[in-house]
Amino acid sequence: MTALKKLFSPYRELPKEIYVIFISRVINAMGCFVMPLLTIILTEKVGLSSETAGLYLSLAGVVFLPASLLGGKLADTVGRKKIIIIFDTLAAIFYIICGFVKPSMTMGYLILVAGACMAIATPGHDSLMADLTNPKNRSGAYSLSYMGHNLGFAVGPVIGGMLYKNHLPLVFIGDAATALIALALVAFMIKETIHKTKEKITDESRALERQVEGSIFSVLLKRPILIYIAIIVFIYNFAYAQWSFMLPMQLMGLFKDDGAKFFGMVAGLNGLTVVLFTPVITKVAENVKHIRRMVYGGLLYALGLGLFSFVTTMPMFFLGAYIFTLGEIINAISLTPFIANHTPASHRGRMSSVIPILWGMGHTLSPLVMGKVLMHTTVQRGWMMLVVLLVAASYMMYMTEKYDEKSSTRVQEAGTGPSTRLTAEKFTP
Repeated sequence: MTALKKLFSPYRELPKEIYVIFISRVINAMGCFVMPLLTIILTEKVGLSSETAGLYLSLAGVVFLPASLLGGKLADTVGRKKIIIIFDTLAAIFYIICGFVKPSMTMGYLILVAGACMAIATPGHDSLMADLTNPKNRSGAYSLSYMGHNLGFAVGPVIGGMLYKNHLPLVFIGDAATALIALALVAFMIKETIHKTKEKITDESRALERQVEGSIFSVLLKRPILIYIAIIVFIYNFAYAQWSFMLPMQLMGLFKDDGAKFFGMVAGLNGLTVVLFTPVITKVAENVKHIRRMVYGGLLYALGLGLFSFVTTMPMFFLGAYIFTLGEIINAISLTPFIANHTPASHRGRMSSVIPILWGMGHTLSPLVMGKVLMHTTVQRGWMMLVVLLVAASYMMYMTEKYDEKSSTRVQEAGTGPSTRLTAEKFTP
């Protein structure tokens, strides 16, 4: 019992709002029916060709960019809760309408608009988390939120898959219903937090969070550490995305008819590992700096994905999946707290929209680029190329740790006291 208490100690004595967010994430993810099935809905129900469905998904990605930027600006000016409530409610309404519409491009357009609404609300959610926490409890808070999403997501797609064939309207209505329940928890149990961005931060260790003036781009230019991290994580994501692209192709080639089943088992192991080991890794790494954690995360990616370059038996594929999932957990519970710790409170919403766009492009471009690469080489060699990229990126992350120490010192020295108008000076490593 004592060991169990120690294991979950990072989740103790968090602000009560964080526990509300955890429960809302579980509920919301349990009803995540539409997005995992989107490609199948577009091709089998709406009747789009695979090429047209791919074009639709690319368009959805394009729409996400301006929507997210708008959401970041609104979160920093209008308020976190207002943006969350307005646009998540609109997204749910569009899903409900889809439940009463026959499968057609009208349904496709409604899903697209709903996705844009969710993109606008996302920076509000991220900013809310940052407002409610501080550097001492952020890792535990973000870890709990991450685990909550994965707990719900372990169930949601399964239920959605069961409803899909004969009860498509319930896929949309059920997704909307759980989203509204989760939203109600936030609406009624969490107060607006934008006023916290105006509070004076007297703790010198939090100098990087003090309010500054200027655009988000001026903040990024004065804090290039965030750009460096985004570039490195872009590489991490580029490689990580291949477990859902190259790996199923490899398993189908090795195991023929059983390939799809085995890939489903690998995906299941990924989800189970996240749920079981997130508390363990959070506890073990609680005294390790965020950047150092992400160095280890990148190396675990390299080791896990690197196994796929030469193994031919399922136990070894499971081992590789287990290893790279540990890297996923480390990076997931370290990256967002690091960004929050280095972002002025006045710009949390905008930073939560801009930085994820930069590193998210790794996921977007990875299948396209590696698809071209695989026209000229084997999957096994493709994995080795990714290992080289990951080792190089991990080394870059290691070197960035020293630069982070330098940047934090410079920013603290830029202010002579607890000014809420601190402007970080620009410098180069």
